[in-house]
Amino acid sequence: MNRFDYVRASTLNEAMAALRDDPEAKIIAGGTNLVDLMKYEVTRPSRLIDITRLPFDAIETRPDGGLRIGALVSNATAAYHPEVQARYPLLASAILAGASGQLRNAATTGGNLLQRTRCYYFYDVATPCNKRAPGSGCPAIGGVNRIHAIQGASDSCIATHPSDMCVAMAALEATVNVAGPEGERAVAFADFHRLPGDRPDLDNTLAADEIVTSVDLPPTTYDAHHSYLKLRDRLSYAFALVSVAAALRLDGGVVSQARIALGGVAHKPWRSTDAEAVLVGQTPTAEGFVRAAGVLLDGAVGQGQNDFKIGLARDAIVRALEQAAAGTPQSQTDKRVR
Repeated sequence: MNRFDYVRASTLNEAMAALRDDPEAKIIAGGTNLVDLMKYEVTRPSRLIDITRLPFDAIETRPDGGLRIGALVSNATAAYHPEVQARYPLLASAILAGASGQLRNAATTGGNLLQRTRCYYFYDVATPCNKRAPGSGCPAIGGVNRIHAIQGASDSCIATHPSDMCVAMAALEATVNVAGPEGERAVAFADFHRLPGDRPDLDNTLAADEIVTSVDLPPTTYDAHHSYLKLRDRLSYAFALVSVAAALRLDGGVVSQARIALGGVAHKPWRSTDAEAVLVGQTPTAEGFVRAAGVLLDGAVGQGQNDFKIGLARDAIVRALEQAAAGTPQSQTDKRVR
């Protein structure tokens, strides 16, 4: 780990000024991802800017009936908050599916959004990696790629986004609030994370001198019919091979609204409004779920070792939608798929 300076910001302006003054500086709160990256020397910041004293640790009801979750709210606090559990159980379930209890106690909402994508080669500084050094190559293409992307990949990168929380937020159509020298702005969740294209070193659309302050959830809650299904190599503390956030609104036995987002398959949470439209106006059936899965996975391409993910994702989408339609969400305590 390299030597670095440490600054504890007492105001947002102080934190932004510290970022502006040092392009190599990094924001730190829980540090559950950043410290790992520093230990592996994947990231070598010259300065850490501690923002844990900033007033972003509250969960508040918005005037429109939605919910605002501060960037410094811990994952554990968010998952067990009464308003989140009652109104956004899909989000609570997704958070509880991720990491471990100890990590959820430290990890923050903002930090979860900003996790770096996962790849064996990205974490191994002895190998080339376009995410670490653009233009150096992607050895995962043609290499060890069992956990890698089947959607939205490029010739430069096939890494996947690791977050469970973000998959649920994508399905719920959250909004990310950020602050920077030019003021505040709100970013639709679908526009916050990036596909790799020819700049896989950029995981999101946050400017280098901007800071995430909160996430807003819309009033629509999908509290009755939802499920977060995570398939992984072991039932405890593992990243998803495929995960599905599914949410339905049923009126008179007919689907009036549908949301489906996938994790573990792309550089960002993967969602298709066309796939969701397949379900709207229809009674929930296995045949309809299979059609929606086909649209959501249209264009999916394996890299050899991860070819199995395409069939696994199809089955997971269908099962998660069945669970959501029946009002029997996947348990994050007994993780076996029923």
